[in-house]
Amino acid sequence: MSRRLPVLAHAKRYKPGVLTKTSLMLGLGESDAEILETLEDLRTADVDIVTLGQYLRPTLNHLPVGAIRDAAGICAISRSGRWRSGFSKSFPGPLVRSSYRAERALERNNAGLEVSSAASG
Repeated sequence: MSRRLPVLAHAKRYKPGVLTKTSLMLGLGESDAEILETLEDLRTADVDIVTLGQYLRPTLNHLPVGAIRDAAGICAISRSGRWRSGFSKSFPGPLVRSSYRAERALERNNAGLEVSSAASG
């Protein structure tokens, strides 16, 4: 994520009204502390929306799943930590992907959030 954070932060500085969104795939051996640290980093970069989903190995040529996180576990991470109040929306769940509610972005209503014309300026 080291290259994404500066890009997301720049997007918000360049156009503060734009909604920024990113995704975390969980289950590759990361600790809860690492996830929370990453979420705090995302808030520092002023990211608005985050999705958290379970990594699923697409083929045998890809990394194996390190841990299965069930819906309750992913939701618990989403609700914990001081970062949570800063996100406009957080979408946790085993089958949630970065494209979750992407069609809403095309409607200029990313993740179901209404954006005023003053904020999108």
